Amino acid sequence: MTQSRGIDVAVSTVILTLRRTDDGSAVLALPLVLRTREPFAGQWALPGGWLTETESPVDAAARTLAATTGLTPSYLEQLYAFGAVDRSPTRVVSIVYWALLRQDDVDAQSSTHRASGRAPENVRWFGLDELPALAFDHAKIVEYALWRLRSKVGYSRVAHGFLPAEFTLADLREAYEAILGKNLDPANFRRQVESAGNLLPTDRFRTGNHRPARLYRYNTDVELADHGPLGPEETSTR
Repeated sequence: MTQSRGIDVAVSTVILTLRRTDDGSAVLALPLVLRTREPFAGQWALPGGWLTETESPVDAAARTLAATTGLTPSYLEQLYAFGAVDRSPTRVVSIVYWALLRQDDVDAQSSTHRASGRAPENVRWFGLDELPALAFDHAKIVEYALWRLRSKVGYSRVAHGFLPAEFTLADLREAYEAILGKNLDPANFRRQVESAGNLLPTDRFRTGNHRPARLYRYNTDVELADHGPLGPEETSTR
């Protein structure tokens, strides 16, 4: 029995960051690309493209992500391969990668991309609580990425992907709340994270209109089960 047609392989990326809303709260957000041709013309989709014969899947994901959004994460982790027969009008398997980025890195990389004159106009950031209808099975992909993120937050440094090297416990709790989609009791949260031994207090404080808040950093001597989309050493590069 001969095969009548081949299977195409595509790559897509889910890039997550924490963004401030108008009321000052932090929400998870990701970039989407407005499709300009069929199938699903006029609908939003994850950044991505075709895998060529001369590149690895992760290189293809990095290339298509940089071309559309200007974002260049130091590390992309493979999320999953999506290959349902009916996910596209043609037979396409998508290898999906994901990464977490700090908002200041997003702003800097996006600004450089716009200044180059190569930034497309059909890219926009959306909060995960306000996603439009997505092309293909990309809504399922985003849902799976959020599930993976939430499943990792309890046993990895995954929240650190949204934070600077030093941060307050309020910063960390805010990241956890955005990931989990619920408010956490500040006192209970402090007890839990301090007893876990993953954080080290510094001798520096953040000052402002409120009581000075001590800055913390992650204890890199503690080996965790899974580093998630941060990479093996949090600074891993391709």
